[in-house]
Amino acid sequence: MDKKESISDVKENIYKLPVDGVYEALGTSPQGLTQTQAENIQKKFGKNLIDEKKKKSQLLIFLLNFTHLMAILLWGGGAIAFFAGMPQLGIAIWAVNVINGVFSFWQEHRAGKATDALRNMLPSYARVIRGGEEQKILAEDLVIGDIILFEEGDKISADARLIECSDLQVDQSTLTGESNPVRKTKEAVLKEDLTRAETPNLIFAGTSVSEGNGKAAVMEIGMKTAFGKIAGLTQNMEAEDSPLQKELNRLTKQISIIAIALGIFFFAAAMFLVKEPVATAFVFALGMIVAFIPEGLLPTVTLSLAKAVQRMSKRNALVKKLSSVEALGSTTVICTDKTGTLTQNEMTVNHLWLIDKEYEVTGVGYSSVGDIMDSNKKVMAQDNEDLRILLTGVALCSNARLLPPNEESPRYTVLGDPTEACLGVVAEKAGINMKEQLELTPRLWELPFESRRKRMTTVHQLEKPIDGTRRVAYVKGAPKEIINLSDFIRIDGETQPITEEIRKKIMAANDGYARNGLRVLALSYRLLHKEDKIPTAMSAYTPEIIEQDMVFVGLVVMADPPRAEVVDAVEECHHAGIRIIMITGDYGLTAESIAKRIGIVKGLHPRVLSGLDLEALSDEQLKEYLKDEIIFARVAPEQKLRVVTNLQEMGEVVAVTGDGVNDSPALKKADIGVAMGISGTDVAKEAADMILTDDNFASIVHAIEEGRAVYSNIRKFLLYILNSNMAEAFPSILYLVSRGAIPLPLTVMQILTIDLGTDMLPALGLGTEKPEAGIMDKPPRNQKEPLLSKNVVFKAFLWYGLLASAASTISYLFINMQNGWPGVALAGGVDPVYIKATAMTLAAIAFCQIGAVYNCRTEKQSVFKVGLFTNSQVNFGVIVQIILIITLIYLPVLQSVFHTAALSLTDWLFLCMWPPIILLLEEARKALIRRNDKKTIVKK
Repeated sequence: MDKKESISDVKENIYKLPVDGVYEALGTSPQGLTQTQAENIQKKFGKNLIDEKKKKSQLLIFLLNFTHLMAILLWGGGAIAFFAGMPQLGIAIWAVNVINGVFSFWQEHRAGKATDALRNMLPSYARVIRGGEEQKILAEDLVIGDIILFEEGDKISADARLIECSDLQVDQSTLTGESNPVRKTKEAVLKEDLTRAETPNLIFAGTSVSEGNGKAAVMEIGMKTAFGKIAGLTQNMEAEDSPLQKELNRLTKQISIIAIALGIFFFAAAMFLVKEPVATAFVFALGMIVAFIPEGLLPTVTLSLAKAVQRMSKRNALVKKLSSVEALGSTTVICTDKTGTLTQNEMTVNHLWLIDKEYEVTGVGYSSVGDIMDSNKKVMAQDNEDLRILLTGVALCSNARLLPPNEESPRYTVLGDPTEACLGVVAEKAGINMKEQLELTPRLWELPFESRRKRMTTVHQLEKPIDGTRRVAYVKGAPKEIINLSDFIRIDGETQPITEEIRKKIMAANDGYARNGLRVLALSYRLLHKEDKIPTAMSAYTPEIIEQDMVFVGLVVMADPPRAEVVDAVEECHHAGIRIIMITGDYGLTAESIAKRIGIVKGLHPRVLSGLDLEALSDEQLKEYLKDEIIFARVAPEQKLRVVTNLQEMGEVVAVTGDGVNDSPALKKADIGVAMGISGTDVAKEAADMILTDDNFASIVHAIEEGRAVYSNIRKFLLYILNSNMAEAFPSILYLVSRGAIPLPLTVMQILTIDLGTDMLPALGLGTEKPEAGIMDKPPRNQKEPLLSKNVVFKAFLWYGLLASAASTISYLFINMQNGWPGVALAGGVDPVYIKATAMTLAAIAFCQIGAVYNCRTEKQSVFKVGLFTNSQVNFGVIVQIILIITLIYLPVLQSVFHTAALSLTDWLFLCMWPPIILLLEEARKALIRRNDKKTIVKK
């Protein structure tokens, strides 16, 4: 058989082959490959390495931060300012661009190290048999056909088929996300409905041995392993622009078109209506173009995102990339895993079942704080002999140990199977000191768990003889298997023959718990009497000899409990119009039970798809299913990625949670990848955009709230700066329409002073606003609705803009009423009345903006309700704004530059009426909107 053909066949069928067939298919033997064979195979198929994709040049990445559309617009705006003879303004605009570009590069440079983290998860060395001898070689030199050896604590270097194993358990959480160790066997597997990770005779690169030891024949290396495929998916995922970046690009195009169109209009109007010289008209038009470029947009976006990041860090969410904050606010779907995110990742016994009694167990997690309750009565093990035997038996018949929290780990650490770890905890809750119990009843022998037997047996020395013997065997495992072994049952302290009716009752109880997604273990025991032909030598103990004539005791019911705050967080998501889809490596029934319990699904019969079901679906079918309530269980990494991709193609903004290597492709593909900080692997953290320091789903909801606030704040900023743009343009329109009869009320230099001077700090203050009340009562924003929406345009130009335009025009005329009509119409004139009038117009726009900035702090809510002066950044900006206006008007050196003159006390008193007028008019408009909203709700 050709080597390539055999390897292709191995990928599909090697788990079906007996051990001898595995040797033949892989071209190897129990003595392994010879060194020559290994070298020849390596020449053909390469080394066992995770390839590293060639990275972009850091210089190129740096330059890209200065060449996007908004940056180009600002470079152009600065150049225009230089051309117009205003170098100081050109420098200011370019400085804004440089600061933002450097900051963006620094943010991006910190991310993108997922490949390095992946490579670090693989071991450096491997133990192999070559030429019949055990050798230690570099893991990268492993080839297909090598026989590898491993034991407890070892990491696996390649995908392989088991050929020998003893009590082998493997932690496959890197591939599946589920922390429970998986038991392995060397036997051929003929069952067809298993995923690759579920196949019990296969082991995989990147996983680790939790218990036992074994040998395996390598069948895949490098990028062809399951681990390598995940690495390939992660590396090849191209980073896409966030919703905010896309929106800013669209806004920049819109503003560029508006600014250039206005520039052309004002140039033509200045030439043909006012008969200005070409050079003067051109400078005038250039000034208007620069005036309409929002130079403060990028600093405001950066500040708004940075402030949100600070607030989110206090709520257990660390953001790696600033643009990710707003992406969270746009989220329409959260694809979440189950274990550790929705649940506590600490198996907890919640019920104990005896044939005549059911007990509820309080307390969650691995802490022994809690009680055994019979209705409202607390029960101890000493109160019921059957209960004592049940709890003692399951705790003794387990190998897991718990390490308490310490400085290195804030949570309990499980050594062994998490399912077994909770058995000692429930025994402690019932008053059984397990340390003492182990000393009183030491283990003599163990028949380890086997997937074929579905049970485990331990033999112990009793402290005192019972019925003439001091040896007892406890058998723990799947209820059906334990029932079949049991001929007797404990009922109210007595041993009685088990009947068919009792067997049905036990299975009915088991099925009821299982339907609710709970895990159930059963316990039986047997006193080992010599007269029952029990061998004296324990080495002769076999399942056939020990596991018979058992006495059934009861059931132990457990689950990984949901986090206490998750229910409220899920409800808040539903209220905010955000869908939640559970994608887990656990079984469907368990996933469905948790999803119903915490409210992710509301229907009685949600669709539950396994990885195998998903494989059979076309993308069109999958998209139809994704429109309804759905849960994905037992999925592979590429399948999780496929779900995310299809959701994005449907127009959804997708957040994905994850903690394992298996999650990294989906985390990187998602609009916002959220990794777990406590349980998460380095790979997941590097691939993600945000890290939850408490592994808590509720923290995602808090982050979404902050993300929504960011977008809202950017829109508030945009509204604010467009207010002044209208007021800046209106005086020029009066000048043009009157054909110069009304001298230009505002010069180009004064216009730019507002944009880059008086408006800048208050606008930046708006970027620090906290989330507005009711922000999570709305559905996610429509991705098709632009930042520069009709509502923003209406409020900016036809409401705030016209109010400010009227105020500035009235203020301009107020000077004329006191001092007469100015005699010079040109901006370069020297008439003191004209100069004073332009200074009054400039101050009036600035004072209108004081009222407007407080109005812009809320969308519908009264600013007095949130506190007029509660935003210290806005207050500081307003103070600086006033100081700047006073300085421009009174400082002689600036008077000549900015074409201003001193104002009288009467002028200042006149100006002071504009902020409260603007503020109160807007408050009236908001009150009217709130009243109409209430009427609409009542009608509904």
